[in-house]
Amino acid sequence: MNLNTKDMITKKLLDAQEMVRDFEMFSKTTEDKEVASQFKEFAESSGRQAMELQRLADKYRGD
Repeated sequence: MNLNTKDMITKKLLDAQEMVRDFEMFSKTTEDKEVASQFKEFAESSGRQAMELQRLADKYRGD
């Protein structure tokens, strides 16, 4: 599979957004407080990645 830069960014943006949703959902459904806290941190970290990937996607949108 040959992806150009724009395609790579878009794919990873979608992956990061899915990770945010998954970790948020898991953090709310687990009964283990430590795991819930860690999943919440993972969601926030994935959110930061998604924001940066969105910035890059916006840069390539004009191509």
